[in-house]
Amino acid sequence: MPSHPRPTVRRRRLGAELKRLREKAGVKMEEAAERIGGDKPKISRQENGRQGVSKLEIEALLALYGVSDERLRTALTTLAREGRRKGWWAQYSDILPGGFQEGLSIESDAVRILTFQPMLVPGLVQTAEYATEVIQSADKGSTEEQIASYIKVRSSRQEAFGRDNPPQFLCLLDEAVLHREVGGPAVMAAQLDKILEINNPPKLTIQVVPFAQGWHAGADGAFNIYSYPDPMDLDVVSLEHLDGVLYLEEDESVERYQLAFDELRAAALTTKQSMGLVSSVQRKFAERK
Repeated sequence: MPSHPRPTVRRRRLGAELKRLREKAGVKMEEAAERIGGDKPKISRQENGRQGVSKLEIEALLALYGVSDERLRTALTTLAREGRRKGWWAQYSDILPGGFQEGLSIESDAVRILTFQPMLVPGLVQTAEYATEVIQSADKGSTEEQIASYIKVRSSRQEAFGRDNPPQFLCLLDEAVLHREVGGPAVMAAQLDKILEINNPPKLTIQVVPFAQGWHAGADGAFNIYSYPDPMDLDVVSLEHLDGVLYLEEDESVERYQLAFDELRAAALTTKQSMGLVSSVQRKFAERK
């Protein structure tokens, strides 16, 4: 059986809308497949975002579904075209796992990113030195060349904050992240100093969930929530585990994690209090350099 690429954000959006339009028009998958000279599995793959849709196929399906709104037709045609566009990370496809590439696609299109991290500073705000230590520990078989490429990927991800319309980034850190010594006191001092430097609410906000909170809503581990601007967009939750990353899009799952994030933020120190704590821990690491 041939393999099909993992769904990108754009393909997911396009597929979800095509499915909605087909069901609204009362058209069966077999009828849609016949219209584009395919089969039912092809329509299923397209609606799940796992296969691209050509311009001719889009036009044929929209005609079958009775879609006359030119703005919607143009938007869907654009989505189909952009779904075939390669991201900046394509140059690193030989070293990046497929799941991580999917994550970059999800991240790059988001207008808001909510992150909870109980163990490490997230990649989007890591220094190169901190990232190097994390990568070396996670993959002890990596060569210097591979590590350098991974660092470039992290650096490219962080460039999103320098765009004209950067994503809103709200990061909640368990207090343990501040104290967990990654790479030694000099690396930690520099990393915490960067957190102090880049914290800039409301666009880039970092808050700390203190030890005093005890057991909290994030006790099960790290997660991210990605949101998008278009009504057709589906919010996505990503969960990290030993075998890779799991992505959730079902409304109930997304709402559950959104609630958990809201509870964590309510338990967190204010931004000012958080930066005070970060500054205090940073000074202790700096004294040990």
